[in-house]
Amino acid sequence: MALQASVDFKKMAVDWWGYVLLACLLIVVATIRWRSKSATISRDVNSVVDKKKFVADVQTATIVPRNNFKWQETKPLQLRTFKPKYHLTMSIESTTISELVEMDSTYLDRINLRRKIMQENPSIALGATDRISAAVNEFYVWIFGTYLPTRYPKMFVLHPTSVENLVNKEHIPRTPPTSSLEALKIMGSHIDHDFLFMLPSEDGEGYILEGFVVCFPSGFDTSKKCGMTLREIHGPVPNYKEKLALSMDRFFDRLEVGKVVKRANWTITTTDELFKPGGTHLYEGEEAEPEDVDISRTSLRCERQLLHRLPTSKAIVFSFETYLYPIQQLRDEGSGDDLANAIEGLAGGSVPAFHTYKRAGVWGDAVKAFLRND
Repeated sequence: MALQASVDFKKMAVDWWGYVLLACLLIVVATIRWRSKSATISRDVNSVVDKKKFVADVQTATIVPRNNFKWQETKPLQLRTFKPKYHLTMSIESTTISELVEMDSTYLDRINLRRKIMQENPSIALGATDRISAAVNEFYVWIFGTYLPTRYPKMFVLHPTSVENLVNKEHIPRTPPTSSLEALKIMGSHIDHDFLFMLPSEDGEGYILEGFVVCFPSGFDTSKKCGMTLREIHGPVPNYKEKLALSMDRFFDRLEVGKVVKRANWTITTTDELFKPGGTHLYEGEEAEPEDVDISRTSLRCERQLLHRLPTSKAIVFSFETYLYPIQQLRDEGSGDDLANAIEGLAGGSVPAFHTYKRAGVWGDAVKAFLRND
């Protein structure tokens, strides 16, 4: 009996090692086949998918958290995009979805100002057509439910049915309201950015502005632009039709989900008001009238603009944040000569009419003299 048991044990041990070896062999074969298949898939992907689009998709899926971000201690971005000569171009560069919203120490004051503007000027600051509700809802759910709590976890905290704004201790519903205007108002009440939503026209003749929350317009009433195509919106811009219209339409048509681009512009304003729906441009047939320029209120006004397409509705979201820099600051930091040269360069660039369009004939001499300390 003892001998028989010993033989059986040895047989079981041999069988066990056989199973182990068989399992190892199967794992090796499966690994080789998986690697071969992965290589084939990789070759197929590289052959049919544009590499830049693939990179953009990966970036879109990744929102980089700013875990140690302290908004109270963060200074506003300092944009200095002016050049010796002004040329009318798109001037875009690629960025990532992480950079969509910037926060800084002015956040609470500007959020309160935005609420005041929307309360006093609702028809100018907010607008939406029936076509844009799906896009507004899509963006609302993502910006509050994903982007802000991920990017700024010290400012926004996710709860089951709401997002808590830790700065003002308010709760934002995660489900968008039935009214697109109300959804836009909530965005404008918690995010210091202006948003415009555009959809392709039903006749295929370009993209149309269908919804917006714009609290800090610069020389235009956004409500009068709603329902217009890109070309119609930019109609008053000198030489837009000849130099930019076609390339802008093509760019909007080809903008892929996952691709995020940014640009910045600049002008001079003789007021320190952020809400400026008129009075900063001169249009064809208008003449500049002399005015006393109050240097203490005169500012370099810049917009940091971003553009991306929503994945489901395919709407294009154009967003911008406005910065005002007193020209005293520009002179103190040593940028006075460069800005003065750029003002002169408005008339020396590819579209000289921009010197008139930006009203440089009204404020130009006084501002240049101050910047150069003449």
